[in-house]
Amino acid sequence: MSLFTLGINHHTAPLSVREQVAFNADKLQHALADLTRAKLVREAAILSTCNRTEIYCAADDPETAVRWLVQYHAVERGVIEPFVYTLPQREAIRHAFRVASGLDSMVIGEPQILGQMKEAVRTAEEAGTLGVHLHKMFQRAFAVAKEVRSTTAIGANVVSMAAAGVRLAERIFERISDQRILFVGAGEMIELCATHFAARQPKEIVIANRTLERGRVLAERFGGSVMRLDEIADRLGHFDIVVSCTGSPLPIIGLGMVERAIKLRRHRPMFMVDLAVPRDIEVEVGEMDDVFLYTVDDLAQVVESGLESRQAAVVEAEAIIATQVETFISWLETRDAVPLIRSLRDAAERARRHEFEHALKMLAKGESPEKVLDQLSHRLTNKFLHAPTQTLNSAEAEERETLRNAAARLFHLHGGE
Repeated sequence: MSLFTLGINHHTAPLSVREQVAFNADKLQHALADLTRAKLVREAAILSTCNRTEIYCAADDPETAVRWLVQYHAVERGVIEPFVYTLPQREAIRHAFRVASGLDSMVIGEPQILGQMKEAVRTAEEAGTLGVHLHKMFQRAFAVAKEVRSTTAIGANVVSMAAAGVRLAERIFERISDQRILFVGAGEMIELCATHFAARQPKEIVIANRTLERGRVLAERFGGSVMRLDEIADRLGHFDIVVSCTGSPLPIIGLGMVERAIKLRRHRPMFMVDLAVPRDIEVEVGEMDDVFLYTVDDLAQVVESGLESRQAAVVEAEAIIATQVETFISWLETRDAVPLIRSLRDAAERARRHEFEHALKMLAKGESPEKVLDQLSHRLTNKFLHAPTQTLNSAEAEERETLRNAAARLFHLHGGE
């Protein structure tokens, strides 16, 4: 059994493909249970964000997980196969460390991915699919991320998705302070976006959310109001800026809804940001003349600003990760010896018990304790050394040299004479 990572991300697949294999957070535990049910995948965790869907697993063959991913999402294999990467053990570990450290993100050095990975681990723990190997790997990944952030400048000058959204909006509108903003959803990404937009003191902030109470808590932080998702259709035309990021499997804002809103606005422009995967806003909306629609992939050029100043930190971070990968590989190799060590100890314990019982019988017959102890020690010595001695004596010349060296190391013999 080995560790593997497989999936797709913003480096390998466009948004139109990524959204087909995204996992809803509410269904992740069910998905993990389904993946590990046949025991072909021993351990598993799923990381699903707007930029990636990745399965971290311990299995004999990663192909099992690839087939499951295709079947679970009911997509044709040919649709996603060109974009799927499968990383063997060493590369899988390195990838996990890089992801946790923010080196594999669209925004190099962004901190959100670490929280998302920790949440994926918590979900796997609750589902009972996080075994010894993956648990240790993720804990090491979190430690590596902490070291990278505390010893390098990887997080300096980071332009977040939220900040990029504000920059783009300022290209459309002269002053955000004159605009009304609708945020659809109330999760972490919307909270970040609301924080950045609120700093520009917009005319109005409204949070639309499935759960009104959660939306109200966020709205009160920014002096805004709250509304239900089913009110969006009637009120959409009221807003100049719309930022959406929910976990809905289907679009919340459709083409017809936006067309009606633009008509009510007398074709005044509307700026829309869709940070959700799968998308919250129908793709056709972006083709409208009076709508400026941006997805997570569209923000890539904006968020790359500031990257050059962090390149030295990236090199330092990669060096830290390379060292930590080797350390973790050594731990895994040690774990590989555990079954053999356990078997060796079990055999020794069986021999000890057998000889102990024989000694008790001898004592019961009246034999002297000195004689019984002497026999016990001789019999145990013979039993422990019989198999290795026989193997050394019967080995061919070339093999005997290898075995002699191994025996010298195992039993701390000096000279081997």
